[in-house]
Amino acid sequence: MIESLFPHLKLDQLWSATGETLYMTAISGVATFVLGIVLGLALFLTARGGLFQNRAIYALISVLVNVFRSIPFIILIVLLIPFTKKLIGTILGADAALPALIVGAAPFYARLVEIGLREVDKGVIEASRSMGARISTLIFRVLLAESSPALVSGITVTLIALVSYSAMAGVIGAGGLGNLAYLEGFQRNHGDVTLVATAMILVIVFIIQFVGDLVTTRLDKR
Repeated sequence: MIESLFPHLKLDQLWSATGETLYMTAISGVATFVLGIVLGLALFLTARGGLFQNRAIYALISVLVNVFRSIPFIILIVLLIPFTKKLIGTILGADAALPALIVGAAPFYARLVEIGLREVDKGVIEASRSMGARISTLIFRVLLAESSPALVSGITVTLIALVSYSAMAGVIGAGGLGNLAYLEGFQRNHGDVTLVATAMILVIVFIIQFVGDLVTTRLDKR
């Protein structure tokens, strides 16, 4: 049945490409989450009125975040080729896509983290400070805890962007469903392969969105 509908599709290639896409998304997603939280906290804490207000540090981090967030991903991959080759040893394969995926997504998520932290009730922050809460307690039990719905919503959007980025990276040899759609679908004029690869990407995106919405709803106390 499947062979008659999609005569050029090879299931082993499809599962392998899907695994590579999930691998790139998962690894870069974890790194992006950690780095984005760190950068977002740094932006929030050093901003005007923050606990560690510092205009110079805030301006520096803000500029870096804005620069890397603004570069189109396909151009970012090319710019990072020398760094990727030195770090990974190759510019091909799923591992080679990770540096560009992380550098491209972390600044985007950092801004979402900063926005989420700004939504935390200032009264809660001041109450915690007046009770002598330590900085670590303030960060983890107040700021991050109170903004957790926004953080989860933000990482959901970022993970979906990473799926899209991984597909673009696949076009230049990173593997995954984007690579399958390009090499087996576009270059060989096998439209059925492109269709199935696209459908798999959509399935991954829908699952990420569903899980993200579910977690966000459960964390939201409002």
